[in-house]
Amino acid sequence: MSFKATFRIALDALLRNRARSLLTMLGVIIGVAAVIITVAIGSGARDSVQKQIEGLGSNLIVVMPGSVTQGGARTGAGGASTLTPDDGIAIAKLPGVAAVSPSVTVRSQVVAGGNNWQTTITGVAPTYTFIRNWSIVSGQFFSQNDVYSANKVAVLGQTVVQNLFPDGSSPIGQTIIAKGVPFTVVGTLKAMGQSGTGQDQDDTILIPYTSAMQRLTGSTTVSTLMVSAAGPDSVQPAQTAITTLLEQRHHIVPPQQDDFTVRNLQDIASAASSTGAVLEFLLAGVAAVSLVVGGIGIMNIMLVSVTERTREIGLRMSVGARGATILRQFLAESIMLSTVGGVLGVCVGIFVTLLIALIAKWPMAVSVYGVFFSVFFSALVGIFFGYYPARKAAQLRPIEALRFE
Repeated sequence: MSFKATFRIALDALLRNRARSLLTMLGVIIGVAAVIITVAIGSGARDSVQKQIEGLGSNLIVVMPGSVTQGGARTGAGGASTLTPDDGIAIAKLPGVAAVSPSVTVRSQVVAGGNNWQTTITGVAPTYTFIRNWSIVSGQFFSQNDVYSANKVAVLGQTVVQNLFPDGSSPIGQTIIAKGVPFTVVGTLKAMGQSGTGQDQDDTILIPYTSAMQRLTGSTTVSTLMVSAAGPDSVQPAQTAITTLLEQRHHIVPPQQDDFTVRNLQDIASAASSTGAVLEFLLAGVAAVSLVVGGIGIMNIMLVSVTERTREIGLRMSVGARGATILRQFLAESIMLSTVGGVLGVCVGIFVTLLIALIAKWPMAVSVYGVFFSVFFSALVGIFFGYYPARKAAQLRPIEALRFE
């Protein structure tokens, strides 16, 4: 008997018991849908974390003040006020370094017309937007000449815009006052949303770092130096070169402790990616248990079907049907149940995934590989759990089968 005829007979047998076939497929449908949904959740979460890390900067390296010992007491991280803009200029000349921006942070109440808002004012260089992958929505960013002249210009984040200019008027050209110093708004930043730690990245004002140092803090040092490496492969060499350069500039020799700390985000990104992958496989593994349960259901129903059709099997074998033909027929029924259930499960899984993404605003990513794996695995479940009932049917003796009541 040809495979086409075998599958036609198997299809006719399944259609004779539509309700039972549908209920049998239900276990596979739920299992496959669960795999699709859980993999989509895990993949979406991993992509979201990766985007948040990438949003922090382009191949970002952060140089922060370290700890110093004063009178036998260690100040802890950030206690050393030794980083200067000149350190940043020297770092910018290193090979593998694409851009550097000093950063000076001040928390202050800001007034514009009849509105006020407390926010974070950060003094940066014009390279800051490149380092942070942050674009301008309206107006323009301040220039290097503004840095040289310590001009009183500012670029606003969207949260600040909404609170200082709630009437929807354009802030460009308007004046805001921070710590008694008037600044002219020259641009607004694109909305970035919350960071990975839940901080509102749009609740900020950017000004030239020289303006922050001379007009707001009176300090000669900076809070951090933000460095962008030329590429992912340049991060580690650049980090090593920065450490060596700053040790020379700060006259640090062993066994003296560095008065600065150099960190990069690659290790964090790699750890987050690995964690996301483990979570994704874990969720898929838990969901795959549902497929196994569905396969057990298929085996159970196929065993019942063999028992119910024992006389039919005996009659077919008595007129010349071979055991291999009987085995193929029942195996075809099992495969059809699992495969059709797998396809329906994929449709249900994609629909539920899109529904969750729409309602919960949760990032979801349906994997093409996950879809193919789910259907392939469901077919394997049909073969694995359908083989025993099919083999049992093929091994029936015609005379005993015909006598079966």
